[in-house]
Amino acid sequence: MIKVGIVGGTGYTGVELMRLLARHGGVKLTAITSRKEAGMPVAEMYPSLRGYVDLKFSTPAEAQLENCDVVFFATPNGIAMQEAAALLAAGVKVIDLAADFRIRDVAEWEKWYGMSHASPELVAEAVYGLPEVNREQIRQARLIANPGCYPTAVQLGFLPLIEAGVVDTASLIADCKSGVSGAGRKAEVHTLFAEAGDNFKAYGVGGHRHLPEIKQGLDRASPTPVGLTFVPHLTPLIRGIHATLYARLTKDVDVQALFEQRYANKRFVDVMPAGSTPETRSVRGSNICRIAVHRPLGGDTVVILSVIDNLVKGAAGQAVQNMNLLFGLPEGLGLDIVPLLP
Repeated sequence: MIKVGIVGGTGYTGVELMRLLARHGGVKLTAITSRKEAGMPVAEMYPSLRGYVDLKFSTPAEAQLENCDVVFFATPNGIAMQEAAALLAAGVKVIDLAADFRIRDVAEWEKWYGMSHASPELVAEAVYGLPEVNREQIRQARLIANPGCYPTAVQLGFLPLIEAGVVDTASLIADCKSGVSGAGRKAEVHTLFAEAGDNFKAYGVGGHRHLPEIKQGLDRASPTPVGLTFVPHLTPLIRGIHATLYARLTKDVDVQALFEQRYANKRFVDVMPAGSTPETRSVRGSNICRIAVHRPLGGDTVVILSVIDNLVKGAAGQAVQNMNLLFGLPEGLGLDIVPLLP
């Protein structure tokens, strides 16, 4: 059994990790850390885990994380970069669900995240954990930078077109919507029910932290740097991301066949039949990204619809998918979950 520790188990990605790992079958949860809630039974905070997780929250010092085989960081940005080196030196694999190791250019990361990077030497080693792109590199890694939620939905939607060289990469548009759980469990006015309910608004229009991450991933697949306009929106949903992506075709191509071929052997990407419109609720609670491709009126504009559950394929589920690859387990172990409906 793989011994697993979770740093920061009180947030939404932490509880989602516990939900998935509790029924995984190949792992043993050994430590869930929280300085503030140390000593509290996990199931007291999250009754949904009663009978599945019997641990108490512990401080990082009490958790003895160096005895784990893998440690997940479900923490705010800036925590994993301070603690990863010691764990790696102890032979522990690290999967960071925050953004500490996602952006290769350290100066660019520091600009967007407003702090100095504590472990710049590890950034070059970290493998970006998008399995549909980096599966073989993930298998050999020690340190995984788990992708963000918007970047997962957007990259999976654009990459087949960019890799095939059939779109104008200078004018890509990503019009994205997210549920409020993407903001985390902390109390903030804009996520209060009376603020977010019965409301819809854009944010981060002038620049969002996920923009350099998305652009980095798309640039790797493009012969020239991409031009990307990315506008996120907050919707009155709890879970879900819907990315509506626009690109101009430069070659006449069967885009449906292109996407079906690109994701033919990718367990967690579902290319839907032509004419489909995927819904966020069709992936709720699951690790699936559903994609549909359209050419309105048969013109040269291609519209890609990409939906994920931001807490699963956009965070904890993808992290478990990466763990499975790291340890040579079946990629879908613990993740074969039928989405919840209604």
